[in-house]
Amino acid sequence: MEASSGPSALDETDRRILRVLQADGRVTNAELAKRCNLSPAACFDRVRRLRERGVIAGYAALLDPAKVDRALLIFVEVLLDRTTADVFDAFASAVRVSPEILECHMVAGGFDYLIKARVRDMDAYRAFLGDILVRMPGVRETRTYAVLEEIKHTVVLPV
Repeated sequence: MEASSGPSALDETDRRILRVLQADGRVTNAELAKRCNLSPAACFDRVRRLRERGVIAGYAALLDPAKVDRALLIFVEVLLDRTTADVFDAFASAVRVSPEILECHMVAGGFDYLIKARVRDMDAYRAFLGDILVRMPGVRETRTYAVLEEIKHTVVLPV
């Protein structure tokens, strides 16, 4: 490997492997090796090391949300009533078990959390908001943003 700036640094061959795998996670090792100008054995070893180091966190099938009844994408700002460790922990625990919530991020600024969720439609969102979200521990206020058009959506990281 090339000289690195730490144990998690990636050389250009690692980056090439990661770019190919992000584009096609089902590529065979033989095809991956061919696209990256490596022998199959060397390619297999590099992918194994990338998995062991946690650079490759897993593999998944990407679904079309509309075809699985999750067409409406929403973002929700959440403001908590108190910003204490116990409220943060209780809120985070409640978020983790809600399947509608795809992402939840604690943020700095005018609110505490930003949630990304997918639901069937606006009726389903109203039910989610009233039955689940506002009943989560510590929730004082929410602001909802329904997405009208997705301009860009990707899970591919620039490497």
